[in-house]
Amino acid sequence: MEKQLDPWKDDLPLMANTSHILVKHYTLDLDVDVKSQSIEGTIVFFFETGSRYRNGRSTEEGGCCSRFDETCKTGASEPGHIPVTSLSAGSSNAEDSDFVVSGKGGKDTSDKNGNHSNGEQASGIPASKNRCDTEDPGSTDFVLVLDCCDLSVLKVEEVDVAAVAGTEKFTRSAKLSDASAELGDLRNQIVHGLVTLPADRWEEQLCYYKRCSQAPGCGQLPFTTGPWSLEIRKSGIRAPRDFPHVIRIRYKTKPEGRSVTWTTDQSGRPCVYTMGSPINNRALFPCQEPPVALSTWQATVRTAAQFVVLMSGENSAEPVPLQEGVLSWYYYVTMPMPASTFTIAIGCWQEVKEQFFTADVQTNSDFSLPLSQADFRWHEENCGHVEYPCRFQNPEARLQSVIPYRVFTPWCLMESCKDLVLRLLPQCLSAAYSTLGTHPFSRLDVLIVPSNFSSLGMASPHIIFLSQSVLPGGRHLCGARLCHEIAHAWFGLAIGARDWTEEWISEGFATYLEDIFWARAQQVRELKALLRWRRLRDEVQNSEEELQVLRPNKENTGEVSESGASVVKHGLKAEKIFMQVHYLKGYFLLRFLARTIGEASYLSSLRKFVHKFHGQLVLSQDFLYMLLEDFPEQKGSGLTIKSIFQNWLDTSGIPKPLLEEGETWKECQLVQRASGEVTKWIQSNQKIRKSSKKKRKQDELIFQKLLPDQLVLLLESLLEEKTLGPRTLQCLEKTYKLREQDAEVNH
Repeated sequence: MEKQLDPWKDDLPLMANTSHILVKHYTLDLDVDVKSQSIEGTIVFFFETGSRYRNGRSTEEGGCCSRFDETCKTGASEPGHIPVTSLSAGSSNAEDSDFVVSGKGGKDTSDKNGNHSNGEQASGIPASKNRCDTEDPGSTDFVLVLDCCDLSVLKVEEVDVAAVAGTEKFTRSAKLSDASAELGDLRNQIVHGLVTLPADRWEEQLCYYKRCSQAPGCGQLPFTTGPWSLEIRKSGIRAPRDFPHVIRIRYKTKPEGRSVTWTTDQSGRPCVYTMGSPINNRALFPCQEPPVALSTWQATVRTAAQFVVLMSGENSAEPVPLQEGVLSWYYYVTMPMPASTFTIAIGCWQEVKEQFFTADVQTNSDFSLPLSQADFRWHEENCGHVEYPCRFQNPEARLQSVIPYRVFTPWCLMESCKDLVLRLLPQCLSAAYSTLGTHPFSRLDVLIVPSNFSSLGMASPHIIFLSQSVLPGGRHLCGARLCHEIAHAWFGLAIGARDWTEEWISEGFATYLEDIFWARAQQVRELKALLRWRRLRDEVQNSEEELQVLRPNKENTGEVSESGASVVKHGLKAEKIFMQVHYLKGYFLLRFLARTIGEASYLSSLRKFVHKFHGQLVLSQDFLYMLLEDFPEQKGSGLTIKSIFQNWLDTSGIPKPLLEEGETWKECQLVQRASGEVTKWIQSNQKIRKSSKKKRKQDELIFQKLLPDQLVLLLESLLEEKTLGPRTLQCLEKTYKLREQDAEVNH
């Protein structure tokens, strides 16, 4: 029996029945009206039967945790260099499709055919009275369950892909039959042939996805909406393999939908963007949210001509004029990824350019990690992921230390971005390449997002959102944050967590690699380690114990129900959004492993892990098993999977090995210098309170210049004092020009 998910608890429900039927591709066709704050259009799903129901097939894991065994073809073309125009023919003109939305909008309430919006909720996965037709209550029809929230679903229909010229080549037989069951089977054969095309035919595949998405409908499907899901049936269809494998949904977003935020940028102009909501993208489009639903996508977005549309696609889209005042933008991806990685930002963004600027991409020798013979052997092996045009098998991509990049910003921040982000970006990209090797993605956009963005940065495929807070105070915070988000290209995106409760796999690795990429001397890294230790100590003292555990599901991590549905434990808990424990404990675990094994050997093993698991979903043990297999001698010193789980991943509080290391950071010269300045300021504060103005001038202390991280340590230490006089605070501001420092110092 399916577990009934309570949407009002702290856990985030993943409702989609991915073990029954699995999305392979989305085609979106959307009109964005920034003035009315709505997105309306269609999304077309291309499905394959799930792992539990394929004829003559079985999987070792079962459920939705199947392991892909297809291999990547060597010599696959690099998608970033293919002209977009050859793929977007027919997508930019409204008259090319019967299903392009006019932009005038539709009613959100249920219509005469019984189609319901989210205002009328179903009571879970079983049959509901809100179904769009009158079925037998005892029906055992198969139910397609999609993750969906805060959307007005206007229409659901099956798509007649057999009507598209040329699709007969994807079937076992080109013969059409009048029997509806056989015709349905023929359509599903076409979809199977299309979604399983080899990687070197990706252009043809995208073209047919677009043409099939515009095919006529062949029957509306009854549907039901609930607070977290959209359920779809076809009368008489009992098994997932017989369910239509292409469906089209017409829908409209709601202004209150939590997947996107409608706001104004720093120049006062309207914009909309996906800001990393805890509910991900289910209020932007219906989808299969579980990370196992790795899919490709293509999207046509139309909006007013003054706006620029940026998306997480692998192409740099060029706008196509339609009717007066409207532009169409087309993006696509060929690397299958979870729906949560889909990202969009629409605004009056300006591209930052410097005509005569030549970036210096030389990195410090501390960054340079020459590839070993083992590295070259890994590249000769086939990849372990489902087949797609993979950069790790592309000889040109493997030599590309700096991928093509662009920077976008509101007009008022152009100069700041030109002086800072545009100059730092190639250095950070080059440092990342010299540490981990091949960039997983072919290009990168960086966007300075509106001031309501709640984080310093967020990484998605091909695009990074940066907060305006990283711009003041020089290069330190901006560079470090760029490095952190760039690291997510490998950990969090190219390699994703199979169970979202294990977010340390993404954030711990990115925090650790941020230092490797950015720091030019070991002492800087020791200083940052001390600051993170203090942050972790404070968080452990002031948070619930259950939120401090990196693997909250312990031995049940990665398990799902028979249908593929599950929950993300604590996924909706409000205080968790502000916690950094997954960043910090994950960072210290990786730092501990590097110090135990030796950094050079550890980073070599990390590159091996990237090559073996890119394009796949992993659990903690996948990384740990491979690492310890490379260094079997560590078992004798007590470093085992069991000890790592016990000390680091499955318990709250500060790990025991970290407690033992706590005092060593005080020996770092940068820490000692900052501590010396703390002592001076405490003495100065005492003297200012006791002595006259004249005497204060005679006994004035000389304070040393400090790095931003040293300033943070100084200010945190002074905050621990019982009293600081107003004159001391004024003197601090004057000495270090605190208002001109970066966001971390100001905080």
